Amino acid sequence: MPLSRDEVIHIATLCRLGLSEEDIEVFQEQLSNILEQFEVLQEVDTEDVEPTGHSVALHSVMRDDEPRPSSDKEDVLANAPRREGDSFRVKAVLEEHGA
Repeated sequence: MPLSRDEVIHIATLCRLGLSEEDIEVFQEQLSNILEQFEVLQEVDTEDVEPTGHSVALHSVMRDDEPRPSSDKEDVLANAPRREGDSFRVKAVLEEHGA
């Protein structure tokens, strides 16, 4: 499905991209090739394929569902640039948003 020059310009406008004439020609060819690949995929029989949100099983490497003791408070606060008791001390970030 070849895209027209006007369609590429319209897409660039939606994306807020400024394109040179050379860019328009390059993207016209590249985007047309991408759409052709989707046309090929539309021909694949997916009748017996269950819908899925991901192509591979998800597994969190950060959590193994077994509780562990948290880090020692002193270790956590050891590298704090500023500390107040058992807390990190940070600068206040307060801004007024005017009209």
